[in-house]
Amino acid sequence: MNVDRRNIVIIGGGAVGPKAASRARRLDPNVDIKLIEKGEFISYGACGLPYFVSGVIPNSSQLLARSPDYFREQLEVDVLTQTTVTSIDRNRRLVHCSEGGGKEFSLPYDALVISTGADPVIPPLEGRELAGVFKLKDLPDAVAISEYLKKHEPRKAAIVGAGLIGLEMVEALKARGMAVTMVEMLGWPLPTLVDFEVGALIAKHLEEKGINCIFSEKAVALEGTAGGRVRRLKTANEVVECDMVLFSVGVRPNVSLARAANLEIGPTGAIKVNDKLQTSDPAIYAGGDCVECRHLVTGKPVFVPLGSTANKHGRIIGTNIVNGHDTFPGILGTAIAKVFDMSVGRTGLTEEEAKKAGLEVTFSIVTPPDLSSYYPGNKRITLKLLAETRTGKILGAQCVGQGEVAKRIDVIATAMTGGLNVSQMSDVDLAYAPPFSPAIDAVHNAANVIRNKTEGIAKGISPQELKQKLNDQENLLVIDVRTKTEWNRERLEGPKIRHVPLSQLAQAGPEICAGKELVTLCHSSVRAYHAQRMLERKGCRNVKFLDGSLVAWPYKKTVVK
Repeated sequence: MNVDRRNIVIIGGGAVGPKAASRARRLDPNVDIKLIEKGEFISYGACGLPYFVSGVIPNSSQLLARSPDYFREQLEVDVLTQTTVTSIDRNRRLVHCSEGGGKEFSLPYDALVISTGADPVIPPLEGRELAGVFKLKDLPDAVAISEYLKKHEPRKAAIVGAGLIGLEMVEALKARGMAVTMVEMLGWPLPTLVDFEVGALIAKHLEEKGINCIFSEKAVALEGTAGGRVRRLKTANEVVECDMVLFSVGVRPNVSLARAANLEIGPTGAIKVNDKLQTSDPAIYAGGDCVECRHLVTGKPVFVPLGSTANKHGRIIGTNIVNGHDTFPGILGTAIAKVFDMSVGRTGLTEEEAKKAGLEVTFSIVTPPDLSSYYPGNKRITLKLLAETRTGKILGAQCVGQGEVAKRIDVIATAMTGGLNVSQMSDVDLAYAPPFSPAIDAVHNAANVIRNKTEGIAKGISPQELKQKLNDQENLLVIDVRTKTEWNRERLEGPKIRHVPLSQLAQAGPEICAGKELVTLCHSSVRAYHAQRMLERKGCRNVKFLDGSLVAWPYKKTVVK
């Protein structure tokens, strides 16, 4: 080794490590770079693992972006696979390692990168050691699942946890011909990422696809056959017959090396870093799923492990370890997933998170088509947008539907990053033509509804609020203002619900109020809002419209086939 060369050691071959190594080499041809990975593979698309299991990606090698030999030969990075870092000596700036064969050695560093990722949480349940019980963290896990499916041909699967990986694996195993049951401890899919209104629409779609969904139930035990294979999963109130189980209940940051080296761990349990991604030791950097980030809305540290963030971290770290000056501002937690025929995306805060942060929230739920309504192939999306009531600051958004979801979430994430409020976002000059969007895009629509609400013009009520009032409030009248044809096809039914088409509502007298609280609804809430304003002109003082109306209604409806 040339003692005059600066020594860089990178721990971890996932997203951060190879990216940092590549960036550092391109910026500085003279540094000595060593990349250490405890497994066999580096630089692969971990986010594509469910699609390999499903068969959409037929060969696991397609997920490998770069081989160790590429780094060795093309970038002059010394890649050490199947090598474990056992400890970090900060005083002597040494990394102690152990190879698979038991050989131990040490490497000096001038700059060290920790990218040890996160570990799946496996609940300490009885029976978790049974054959057919899996997690999905890395490529070997995906290969093991695929081989098990080929060898044993299981017919019934239980997936514990309805997070991003859980939902993607529901579709993957269904595509392999399995009957799938999803068990989620909380009340709806993606419970930490989306609010109830959006999560309930995902749950409805899953059930339409034949998925058995069990919510608000916690897995408590697994039972096996005499041969040691899983055959049953139990919750407190349910028994699920299955011959395969996947745990997808979340991950914890892998901070054991950092903690042993006395690096500062943040309040989230992940490694604390500054905006240059330096740890409490300026010579040691960390990134990816083992670190916490600053949330761009609240300014507080959060642990949100995402592949997109890890790749950004890798580039920034690669710049800084060769004496660059790049910074990472923070995250919005932007994420998206495919769930059968639907997409679901989110960015920023949920309503619950915003209220816990002490923010006064105004939200809108709009359900427009993703293209012009007259253009063939248009599909509905449901977009929930949240803003701070006083300032109009955009706090977050969630979008779900069979139409184009990613575009709307990306636009809102960009607006939030740029510091736009809802008024400014409603004027953003987005591309328009009928095959691509309505003239007033869903993003503009959602922003304008919030503007109308904060100005006191529009008065909305959420599906949850209306459901509660239908159960509890006596002096409530819900007016469905759709046409008779629409009413006959699909409707809400009950003693507090009345059908008055919008054309007839115009002729109604002020007696329609009759001391009642009125809620108007239609198909997508456009006519319902019009009806709210019409009734107010008649002197009705307690009128609201149902946000999102029937498209966003997550509860039971009467549907006439």
